[in-house]
Amino acid sequence: MQQTIQAGASQDSFKMLRAMVGIGAFCGLLIVLTFEGTRSRIEKNAAEALERAIFKVISNTTKTTTYQLDANNKFIPFQKDVQSDFVVYAGFNEEEELQGLAIEASGQGYADIIKILYGYDPIKQEVIGFYVLESKETPGLGDKIEKDLTFIVNFAALDVKLKDDQSALVNDVVYVKNGTKKNRWEVDGITGATISSKAIAEIINQSAGQWMPVIQKNKAPFEYIEVEQNQE
Repeated sequence: MQQTIQAGASQDSFKMLRAMVGIGAFCGLLIVLTFEGTRSRIEKNAAEALERAIFKVISNTTKTTTYQLDANNKFIPFQKDVQSDFVVYAGFNEEEELQGLAIEASGQGYADIIKILYGYDPIKQEVIGFYVLESKETPGLGDKIEKDLTFIVNFAALDVKLKDDQSALVNDVVYVKNGTKKNRWEVDGITGATISSKAIAEIINQSAGQWMPVIQKNKAPFEYIEVEQNQE
């Protein structure tokens, strides 16, 4: 009798396990199909959002071209089959004149990783625009980095000039308390959103310190393309 009960319990457990595995497999398949079915739309929406952001951070832009660093640390027009650790977006006006470069950067904020896009003028060596691509900062506080116009003005002409040997920034981009900004490489913080606004200064400083030397030493392709386009 006891063996019969144990056998029945084993069969019930097996059936339950089989049902759970089946449900799990079905749910997994459904997730994969949903992802594959919406991926192209998600990618398209993300690309369109990025393009709109590029126009925001580089004034007077009517056309954009994507460039990437190749294995020789030289900029070339973007190619999907070529792996690159760095991609920049060049903005041109109606006369095909280079207006600036848009650069993606990210870093830790208060709540999570903040992803931004900023414009860069390689002639003036200034940050000329700023836009938050992704952020989970606290609504009403940390999200002021996206909405506070006084804060955004910091990035209209932020100094990121390099030393004469182009090895590093002359002055690090630094956060200062609200209302105390005196130098063009300082970021005037937001009262009540200290961590978030400080994070933006640190993100741009790290990105500029890493990539401005690379851009300045290899900016010929942008200038060449500009001249070539002007001759057409």
